[in-house]
Amino acid sequence: MARYLSRHGGKSIAQAALISSIVPFMLKTDDNPNGTDQSVFDQMTAKMKEDRAKFFASFFKDFYGAGFISQPVSDELIEWSRSVAMQASLKATLECAKAFSSTDFRPDLAAFTVPTLIIHGTADKTVPIDAAGRAAAEGIAQAKLIEYDGAPHGLLASHKERLTADLLDFLRQK
Repeated sequence: MARYLSRHGGKSIAQAALISSIVPFMLKTDDNPNGTDQSVFDQMTAKMKEDRAKFFASFFKDFYGAGFISQPVSDELIEWSRSVAMQASLKATLECAKAFSSTDFRPDLAAFTVPTLIIHGTADKTVPIDAAGRAAAEGIAQAKLIEYDGAPHGLLASHKERLTADLLDFLRQK
C-alpha cells in the first residue's frame, strides 16, 4: 500500500488500511530507536537455516498469541500456517524476512493522502506496535489508529469479528 501510493500518487484510492503492518520501518537504527535490533533478525535467519520447520512451529505460536494461558486460535490453524510457510523455498523465506526487517517506508508516509485506518495489537511480538502502528499513525496525516489491547500480530484470525466490524465501519465513513 505504501509503495503503491508513493509510486502512483494514490490514483484510484479513496481509503487505506494497514493491519498489523510493518510500515514505516522495522529495523532499529540511530534515527529509528523504537525498531528491532538487527541481532533479532540475524537469529531468525540462523534458526530458519538450521531447522525451518521448528522455527515456524514456534513463530506461529507467537504470531497468533498462543501460550499456556491464552489460545486465541486453534492448534490446527497454527499447524496450517506452518505448513503453508514450509511450501516456500528457503531462499524465498530468507528474502522475505530480509525485506520485512529492512525496507524503510518512512519516505512513503507522505503519499498517504487519503483517510487511513491503522489497526495493530498491543501484544504483537512479530511487529511491535511502537515501531509500526503508532509510528505510522504519527507519520500519516489522516490516520486513525485503533489499538487492540492484548492482540497478537495474527489478529485477522484471533480478533476476526472485531476486525471485520472495524473495517466495515471505516469503509462506510467514505
